[in-house]
Amino acid sequence: MKFNFLFPFLALGCLAPSAAKKPNILFIFTDDHAPHAIGAYGSKLIETPNLDRIAREGMTFDRCYVTNSICAPARAVILSGRHSFHNGQMTNGDVFDGSQETFPKLLRKAGYETALIGKWHLKSDPTGFDRYEVLYGQGSYYNPRMKKDGKEVKHAGYTTDIITDLSLKWLKEERDPDKPFMLMSQHKAPHGRWEPALRHLGALDDVEIPEPKTLFDDYAGRTSSAREHKMGILEHLGDARLMLKYSSKFTPEQFKVFDGYFRPRNESFLAKRSSMNRKELTRWHYQRWIRNYLLCAKAVDENVGRLLQYLDESGLAKDTVVIYASDQGFYLGDHGWFDKRWMYELSYRMPLLVRWPGTVRAKARNGDLTSNLDFAQTFLDLAGAKAGPKMQGKSLLPLLKGKTPGGWRESLYYHYHEGGGHGVARHEGVKTARHKLIHFYEKKEWELFDLEKDPDEMKSVYGNSAYANVQDDLLRELERLKQKYKVPAHAYRPRRAKKKSP
Repeated sequence: MKFNFLFPFLALGCLAPSAAKKPNILFIFTDDHAPHAIGAYGSKLIETPNLDRIAREGMTFDRCYVTNSICAPARAVILSGRHSFHNGQMTNGDVFDGSQETFPKLLRKAGYETALIGKWHLKSDPTGFDRYEVLYGQGSYYNPRMKKDGKEVKHAGYTTDIITDLSLKWLKEERDPDKPFMLMSQHKAPHGRWEPALRHLGALDDVEIPEPKTLFDDYAGRTSSAREHKMGILEHLGDARLMLKYSSKFTPEQFKVFDGYFRPRNESFLAKRSSMNRKELTRWHYQRWIRNYLLCAKAVDENVGRLLQYLDESGLAKDTVVIYASDQGFYLGDHGWFDKRWMYELSYRMPLLVRWPGTVRAKARNGDLTSNLDFAQTFLDLAGAKAGPKMQGKSLLPLLKGKTPGGWRESLYYHYHEGGGHGVARHEGVKTARHKLIHFYEKKEWELFDLEKDPDEMKSVYGNSAYANVQDDLLRELERLKQKYKVPAHAYRPRRAKKKSP
């Protein structure tokens, strides 16, 4: 009897491709979702059980930051892996150049099927995707118009649910099951104007949301840049953002429920508004607005749960990297504000949660300095594909595997280009683990914060002799990073103010 001793080796060779199977990537992305509105980040404002599940079964990044804290530029950085001044999307008003190299294009070359569903918010049509269906502009919370592979389609219902419905349909029915996939499921929520789902109306009525300790900040410890804001909870929210007026185009049935909830409460408030003092009005504005914001976030969490459930039931969970992030942080009444744009922590820091069964350790936390600049290279590294030569970030894959490479970055560069929006002056800066230096270059103002002693950034110590050495080091580091990233002269030229989205 003869034995074929080559058989075991041939068999192992046949199994090799399966063992090296490329993971699927599900990227769930939201707009303006502050980390401190997520349970995994210690939120006392809302419960987010499904997002917390990703954190519990994977890794929470505690120091992930955006390069330019505003919607369209943040998205362009993720797509291109390049700073705003190199990818061309420096402000919301710019048009993204879809001909440039992006990670979805490189993933397709690596054999991935790519899809984008939900909020796009770039003025050009998506490129690099096998399938896309995106909201026009900011989109609406109810009955959205969407562009599907170049053609307009209309949907009825709540937009957060619809985006998930379409994402699930693509996963179940439309993708090629023989290819690994990259799905970008991108929500409008919880961006303003904040219109909760009908099923959530009144869900927080009996809850007094804790006020941030800095709600009545007077900005005494900072430069004029902070004092000249136009994002005050009292002064700038306005009737439409407070749901005293409605913006969505409801069906008659939807309007009956929505208006039936808000109208009597609005009438009660309007009857006494003129007799309320500033603190009373501020507190009413805060409670009305934060409840609506949190309920929009609640719908996101529910829909994240729907996607996780499908991965479990379909058997895809073990082969799929799930990544949750938002385009930047957001002020939730902190310092009396409700927007972003600043290099201050709560605007600058973004959530990042990653689950990858068998690779990412459960309940892991990472404290390294990371950035949305890193996302493109991370996605490509997950796929075993090479990053583009112009990409400027670092792959997070080693961190996901629990190892911080030698020479990992000790500082981050930030540059907000738009100016004017909500009164935020253009600025750049450098951040380390403990310190932050900000330069409002058109106003010739500087701020320096010691985040260990002053985590709420209440008092700048720029010019303080006790911080002279730190200040000098940060000034040098700022110049080094500007050289490293080749910040062009045109990044500092005055920009014409453009009409902003609400």
